[in-house]
Amino acid sequence: MAYKIAVSGAAQTTHCCKKIKSIAKEVGREIARQGCILVTGATTGVPYLAALGFKEVDGFSIGFSPASSESAHLKTYRLPTDAFDVIVYTGADYSGRNLLMTRAVDGVIVVCGRMGTLHEFVTAFEIQKPIGVLEGTGGTADKIRYIATGPFRGTKRIVYDRDPKKLVKKLIKLIKKRKSKVGK
Repeated sequence: MAYKIAVSGAAQTTHCCKKIKSIAKEVGREIARQGCILVTGATTGVPYLAALGFKEVDGFSIGFSPASSESAHLKTYRLPTDAFDVIVYTGADYSGRNLLMTRAVDGVIVVCGRMGTLHEFVTAFEIQKPIGVLEGTGGTADKIRYIATGPFRGTKRIVYDRDPKKLVKKLIKLIKKRKSKVGK
């Protein structure tokens, strides 16, 4: 069974690093090359770019929408549909969508980001999901090492790198390690 990897990142990328578009697409392509399923919040920016890169390698992607229907997804939230094979319309707005999406995956990759990305990171951290952080991309991703340092549980489930290919491989290794301990 293929691992499900969520890409969490900024829906608006103006504060991200200058090469964010190519970096986000490369993250998506590498997830596909590794035979995994891409999961995102079915939104714009980094998650959308990762989904576009993923599609270039013919991967299968799932979007978790904050909307309750395709119509609301398109008209109320103004979110894309073209990069996803399946969209789950959660009807749970952004915070509920983040929780459902994060619980549904085997691991999470953080690229740039803002408050929603921080919420997804904290959710993944608290439920002890393996997390990969793409440092050097700006925003939330460049603050996580500081946030996660201290007397907290679970820091062994976070890997960091500045190279998308290396980060995806590190995260898959962490997922495999966790699955072998859990037995599934």
